[in-house]
Amino acid sequence: MSHDHPTQPQTHAAAPPAGEAELIIDTSKMSADKRAAMEIAEGARDRSGNEGFGAQMFMGRFAHELLAEFPEQEPGERAIGDRLCEEVGAFLRDNLDPEEVDASRTIPAAVVEGLARMGIFAMKVPAAYGGLGLSQVNYNRVMMRIASWCGSTAVLVSAHQSIGVPQPLKLFGTEAQKQAWFPRFRAGAISAFALTEPGVGSDPSKLSTTAELSADGRHWILSGEKLWCTNGPIADILVVMARTPPKVVNGVERAQITALVVEKGMPGISVVHRCDFMGIRGIQNGLLRFDRVEVPVENVLWGEGKGLKLALTTLNTGRLTLPAATTGMAKQCLSFCRRWGAARTQWGLPVGAHEFGRHKLAWIAGHTLAMEAVTWLTSHWADQGRDLRLEAAMAKLFTSETAWRIVDMTMQMRGGRGYEKASSLKARGEAPYPVERMMRDCRINLIIEGTSEIMRLFLAREAMDPHLRLAADVIRPGVPAGTKMRAGARLAAHYGAWYAQQWFNGSLWHHHDEMGPLAGHYHYIEAGAHRLARAIFHQMGLHRDKLERRQLILGRLMDVGTDLFAMAATCSYARHLGTSEAEMLADHFCREAVRRIETAYRELAANHDAFTNRVGKAVLGGDMTWLEEGVERIGDDG
Repeated sequence: MSHDHPTQPQTHAAAPPAGEAELIIDTSKMSADKRAAMEIAEGARDRSGNEGFGAQMFMGRFAHELLAEFPEQEPGERAIGDRLCEEVGAFLRDNLDPEEVDASRTIPAAVVEGLARMGIFAMKVPAAYGGLGLSQVNYNRVMMRIASWCGSTAVLVSAHQSIGVPQPLKLFGTEAQKQAWFPRFRAGAISAFALTEPGVGSDPSKLSTTAELSADGRHWILSGEKLWCTNGPIADILVVMARTPPKVVNGVERAQITALVVEKGMPGISVVHRCDFMGIRGIQNGLLRFDRVEVPVENVLWGEGKGLKLALTTLNTGRLTLPAATTGMAKQCLSFCRRWGAARTQWGLPVGAHEFGRHKLAWIAGHTLAMEAVTWLTSHWADQGRDLRLEAAMAKLFTSETAWRIVDMTMQMRGGRGYEKASSLKARGEAPYPVERMMRDCRINLIIEGTSEIMRLFLAREAMDPHLRLAADVIRPGVPAGTKMRAGARLAAHYGAWYAQQWFNGSLWHHHDEMGPLAGHYHYIEAGAHRLARAIFHQMGLHRDKLERRQLILGRLMDVGTDLFAMAATCSYARHLGTSEAEMLADHFCREAVRRIETAYRELAANHDAFTNRVGKAVLGGDMTWLEEGVERIGDDG
């Protein structure tokens, strides 16, 4: 075991005053709107220490002991998952045509009822309340099976269970709330999560849906609109985020966002519009309006003002469904490409035997193994109760972007048949591989539950948090001079040792022989953790308070960290599988990841970001509108 664990920054960071703990970042130079957004977002962050794999990696330590034995299901637990996966798979094969769902925008009521009878809408509901009480691993195994067959059905189940009412109710609900709502999910009730609004995306400070206490104090009067609420048009129970009256904390007024459980039968709820999308066309997603809906005060989840923190905490686990779903899609693509690559002959060779084809097959197979490794590792860690803030975000970022590239490669390998609908292929007697539908279904994964850009910024904020905590008394405005000087001295002492350790550490002599043919990759990961920590530190020193605006730099660093995490998971998983084929695929994936990492580092030092920003600013300012001439303009400004 390595002994080069860095000093934990939390031991030196002075605790900020109550009411200001959320403001380690200096907001004094920000606009009023940006300051408000930052205060709300920072107030909702989990401020507990994080000793997870990702947190340690970003601070320069490869916690390989966490991967020494890849987690594995107990036989009895695996048997539960095996039975349910087979039951669900057989039911879908016999009763659901995904192409018809796509064409009609409807998941048949009989299918929804059949899934409800199996308890699929209560997979995360504890057994004590009538649910299946599945582990995260078994839940994700079922979700992988559903997603590999029909993306719309997977979203129906996932939106209900991963971010809808069951998950936050399980984490934050009172006993009375659990008794009231959990049994309804076993009976087939469907839930939804309502946060986004027509004018509000990722900025919670702009939330306009409000809830005011009634005169008798027994109800919250809820008014506003929610957009892109998946399952909203058919939901029986919803979690709705609303702005409640502000509170004064230590003389400072703080905005409050509160989570309310709203039931379908409450007067004043209307479905204004059902949205129609490029993919996952069978989902029920829409614009909901709440017109003075009376919500009992007992329906507040967790507590007044804790809504955004509840949402972010729920998403940490909820994001783990997406890796399972995208991995199911990747496995289907691998199967399509392997079969088609062997069957289709061009210029005297099967298309898969040409070098272009072999490259695609290798890339898809290696990255599918990596997606599976990341999915099962994070799922097991969730069951172990580990802090997964960073790992869930990296898993979501990695698997969603990788799945998109895999389905694009599959489309290219299938050629015209990839572009043709499966129903058309079937009608003329060919194998109905639904590549066209899968591509449309897949694209949303780079957007939902946090866009790729938001994931990179979230990771960057978490990665920099230990440094910001250490420097809190130095950078926070209003701290007495004496306190700043003492904090500066502690900072210098800490970084004097920590920075040296990022250059001279165990990676210089650790060989990781236990990893066999993958030992070299493990060595690269360990050295890479120190290299990444140095790079983050250097960029913080170089750009200081302007670093948060250098999103391309932050994005490259977070991509490096994400690839290192995926490499570690994949090597550990391949060793666990214990076959030469798994080791070969892991080796290939790691080689590709190293190429991406080295490219990212080169672009840190040699890029044209400043010029690109100038060009983008000029386009935004209207200087290039001449380039838009010669076409029929569609739509109005705004």
